Amino acid sequence: MMIDLSPNYSISQIVRRLKQETTKVVWLDNYSTMRTNFWKEQTRWSDGYFASSIGNANIETVTKYIEKQG
Repeated sequence: MMIDLSPNYSISQIVRRLKQETTKVVWLDNYSTMRTNFWKEQTRWSDGYFASSIGNANIETVTKYIEKQG
């Protein structure tokens, strides 16, 4: 996932929000299955995450690099 961040938000704030919102969607769409497997905590994500910066590279350069790695 590639995200263009405003300097007003930290990476950890963005990741936390993504995890919160996607967990809500998954739980709403799959409540019975999720309740059976994750009854103790309504969670779906691990505690950690990885983030990397692409600096000033333009999107075309990054896209070509990702496609090349394949």
